[in-house]
Amino acid sequence: MGVKLTKQAIDLGIVTANGEAALGFYRDLLGFRHEADTPFPGGGTMHRLWCGESLIKVVVPAKAPDAKPAGGGIPAAQGYRYWTMTVSNLSELMAELKAAGVKVVIDEREIRPGVSIAIVEDPDGNLVEFLKT
Repeated sequence: MGVKLTKQAIDLGIVTANGEAALGFYRDLLGFRHEADTPFPGGGTMHRLWCGESLIKVVVPAKAPDAKPAGGGIPAAQGYRYWTMTVSNLSELMAELKAAGVKVVIDEREIRPGVSIAIVEDPDGNLVEFLKT
């Protein structure tokens, strides 16, 4: 049967020990629209940010998690390794992110005719890909 979507987007949860740095990246640098901050079950805060029609939930638990994201790029570990946003301003965005000191994992490059990507790390080392078609 498969899923029967009632929303044509996803909600993504990003857990961090450094809420201010995460908000600085996702809200301030990338420009996600801040909707609200809500209590997180078990203690902590969920910052609700909109990326288009997708809800990005930046969760700051009361107790900082022990585990960190696996380093080494996309092929270094199993599981969810990156997420992608399709943008129209890849060159300008990358210039802005570099000027802000964001770590670039893969600089802007054409991967096939008419399709370019770039990958950066958020403040916790999570991989974020930008795609321009």
